[in-house]
Amino acid sequence: MSKCRQCNIEVLDETQRCPLCGSVLEPTVEVENMYPNIRLKSRKLVFISRLYLFCAIAIEIFLINLCMLSDVQSLVYIISGLVLLFGYIVIRYAILGTSGYIAKTVVLTIIAVIMLVAIDFSVGYNGWSVNYAFPAGILLIDAGTLVLMAVNNKNWQSYIMLQIFMVLCSIMAIILNFVHIVTNPIVSIVALNVSVILLLGTIIIGGRRSRVELKRRFHI
Repeated sequence: MSKCRQCNIEVLDETQRCPLCGSVLEPTVEVENMYPNIRLKSRKLVFISRLYLFCAIAIEIFLINLCMLSDVQSLVYIISGLVLLFGYIVIRYAILGTSGYIAKTVVLTIIAVIMLVAIDFSVGYNGWSVNYAFPAGILLIDAGTLVLMAVNNKNWQSYIMLQIFMVLCSIMAIILNFVHIVTNPIVSIVALNVSVILLLGTIIIGGRRSRVELKRRFHI
């Protein structure tokens, strides 16, 4: 910012002469940066992610040593390792990642379900991961889809592909029941019904906008 002593005005731009009288301007205060320092914020987040990784590795090493030197079962550090790994993935992908929030939600939910399945197998596999965790993840994404459609009501039809993907995941859960991997299909049936109803509601209520979105996605 500069000031003209002749006209007694302040000039905000970086010109060296007064636009009114042409006199040389005297600098007063330095113009502040009007844009946020994104690079500095990104560096702080990267530092936090590295600090978390270091602390997670240190905790995991401590738990492994504790299990080796005592009667604590190895399941402790296996489960804690998976939980700490998921936390690091959340920081690196959800916070530092450049993907859209839809992709982040789906990917993180899938990773969470996979880790729950791994935990289920590590404790002897009781089937709770595929009976309840997998369809519960589908229901969670369906609920999130409804919220996103309500918030982004001007572009709600863009979530049709996500709904179709959830229907396919629900059908996969039913298939797992037929091959006797899923032993209690109640939650899977509920997830399939909710996903199908959500998709049909979007297509029927959406009318022309939903049909145009489907044609655009599938190049019909």
